[in-house]
Formats: sequence, C-alpha cells, structure tokens
Amino acid sequence: MRPLYTAGGLAAASSAGLGLAVLMTLTVAGWVAAPHGAFGEDVGEVLRAAVQAWLVGHLVGFGIPGGDVAMLPLGLVVLPGLLLYRAGRRLARNCDLPRLRHVFRAALAVAGPYAAIAGTLALIGQTEAVRPSMLQALVAGFCLAFGAGGAGVLVQMLRDKGIAKRRLLELMPDRPRSLLVGTLSSTGTLLATGVVLFGVALAADLGDAVATTRDLAPGLVGGVLLLLIQLLYAPNAVVFGMAYAVGPGFSVGAGTIVAPTGVSVGALPTFPMLAALPDNGPAPVLSLAALAVPFAAGGLGGVLTQRSAPAVVSEAAPLWGFVCGVTTGLACAALSAAAGGPMGAERLAAVGPSSWQVGLITALEVGLAAAITAWVANWRYYRLHASEAGERAAAPGGGRAPAGGG
Repeated sequence: MRPLYTAGGLAAASSAGLGLAVLMTLTVAGWVAAPHGAFGEDVGEVLRAAVQAWLVGHLVGFGIPGGDVAMLPLGLVVLPGLLLYRAGRRLARNCDLPRLRHVFRAALAVAGPYAAIAGTLALIGQTEAVRPSMLQALVAGFCLAFGAGGAGVLVQMLRDKGIAKRRLLELMPDRPRSLLVGTLSSTGTLLATGVVLFGVALAADLGDAVATTRDLAPGLVGGVLLLLIQLLYAPNAVVFGMAYAVGPGFSVGAGTIVAPTGVSVGALPTFPMLAALPDNGPAPVLSLAALAVPFAAGGLGGVLTQRSAPAVVSEAAPLWGFVCGVTTGLACAALSAAAGGPMGAERLAAVGPSSWQVGLITALEVGLAAAITAWVANWRYYRLHASEAGERAAAPGGGRAPAGGG
C-alpha cells in the first residue's frame, strides 16, 4: 500500500498528463489540417495551444487583446472528469482507506497536487495574445479534482465493501436527502426540456447547418474537428434551451435576445449549429409550450421532496417545497454562468443566458409549483395514514389489548 498523499500526487500527475496528451494529439491534427496561422508556425506554439486547450477543458477563461473569452465548451470537462474519476478509483485500490469518512482526505490528496499542476500550466500557456487566468486554473483544477476524484474513491470503496450505492441516500439526514432528490428531479426536467428544444430546432434547420458546413469547406480532418467542437458545445446549447424554457432566454451578442417574448439577433459567426437559432420576430408558437415545463418540474420536485421526508407540521410542507425551488434556481444559475460568457470584445462580449435572471425566475416558478404540490401531497399522505389508523382501530382486536393479570 502506498502512502495516501504520495499516491494522490501520482494520480493527479497521471490524469493531467493523459488529458494533455489527448488534447495535444487533437491540436497537432488541427495544425496539420488548418492554415498554420491559426496555431502559429512554430511547434512550440502548437504545444502551448494544447496547454491552453487543457485549461479550456477545465473552464478556465482567458484574456485576449480588448476582451475576455469565458464561454467555453462544457463537453470538454468530460475528459478530465473521467480521467480524475479513474484516478480516484485507482487511488482507493492502492491505499488503505478503512472508513468511508476517509474519502474526504483522499479527495484532498488528489485535488491539491492537481490544482498546483493547473496553476503551473496556466503560467506555461501565457502568450502576448492569450492570458489564461491563474486564479481560475487553481480553483477550477481543485474543484474538479476534488469532485471527480472523490467520486471515484467513493465508488471504489463502496464496491470493495459490498455497499450498494443507493444506501448513501439512506445515510443522509431526512431533510437534506429530500431537498437533494427534489432539486435533482426539477433540474433534470428543465435540462431535458433544453435537450428537446435544441434537438428539434436543429433538426428543423438541418439543411442550413449542412449548407454552412459546405461553405466552410473544412476537408476531412477539419470536418471531423468541426463536428467534435460542435458536440463539445452541445451541453452549452442545452443550457441555453433551458434558459429559454424558464423565460429569460439568452443572448448571442450585445443587444440581441432569443426568448419567448421575441427573437432579435444580428449577424452571426459562421458556425453550423447556430442554424438552430430561430428567425427574427415572434418566437415560434410551438416553443411557447416549454413555458409550462418549469411549473411541471416544480410539481415533480415538490412531490418528491415531500415523499422523501413528510413534514410533521402541515404548514412546513409548502415551505420546504419552496426551498426546493430556491435550490433548483441556484443550480440553474450556476449552469447558466458556466455555459455562457464573453466570446471576445465589443459585440461578442455578452453571449448566453443571464445567470441571475435564470436563477431568480426559476426559483419563483419552480418554488411556487413545488410549494403547492408539496402541501397537497403532504395533506394526502397524512389523510391516508389517518384513515388507515382508523380502520385498524375499528377492526376486531384492533384496540388496545387489556392488561393481563396473573
């Protein structure tokens, strides 16, 4: 068995190295396929571009002349996340971790070195034109390694000890468990709506997306990379669709809006998946049906919140239902902040949904519906139990047994 912190450092280094190797391969392929001016003529600049791509995969923003770039592909987080999860499982197999509470220490053992590596790479990736944020690199590297690496350690420990994953919920206190279940169900419903909206919109304008791809004429390798980039940005588009369903919508540049109240966009970059955006004018009529989804999500979240932990006092049920809406709003605000951000200077300085608007309106819509359904579900729950108790009392022998004498 290796010492915990030594094994954690090795796990962090191997995860960072493998991720960097994958992105370096893709960057070199793009350098070969594209005009060298896009990456630079020197191989060293190509390698530095790979380091910058690694940082982008951790949602580390960077500054450019005249502005910042913070709208980064959420899909790229999957690569370091999977590598860290795998490293966490290997760490649990190689170290002596007798109790589940040691998961915290194991996650720290991976996250600390990984954050140091991320900060170092942020310094290496600095150029005159591109300036990655070292502070974001440290924070993002630590958070991702702690979450994904800790999850890997926990899953491996549960498997080694023969403990079912569902028992983790049983170990949680009733109220946090109920809020977690309600929040996940409500947020998942909203994200599923975003998937449907984006998928239907792209399918309806697939011809325009194909025509844009032909106009770009990327070639075989370039076409594969273009498709990969769009797949990596697909989670961002799903969050944009979620913001549309909630109500505030999103922008694709300063002074633009795509929302149920109407669509106003100007000239757009030549990018195939942007064909999914609706035309200027009133919003598509069918898309307005999505405005009912936040209330349906709140209804589901309220019922599950009550079912996981029924409120003893009836007045408390709507309160906890509304709290479920607030936590859902916080989750959606965080997703909106991660999915959007500036894409440069001037017009592209504002792209994506407003995190505070999405969070506030989601909390109100989901919270209102969750409060009502939680109150109704809680009332029915205790009414049913009272009825069952009355039936047992009325049944023969259902009363209290007489005291026995001897």
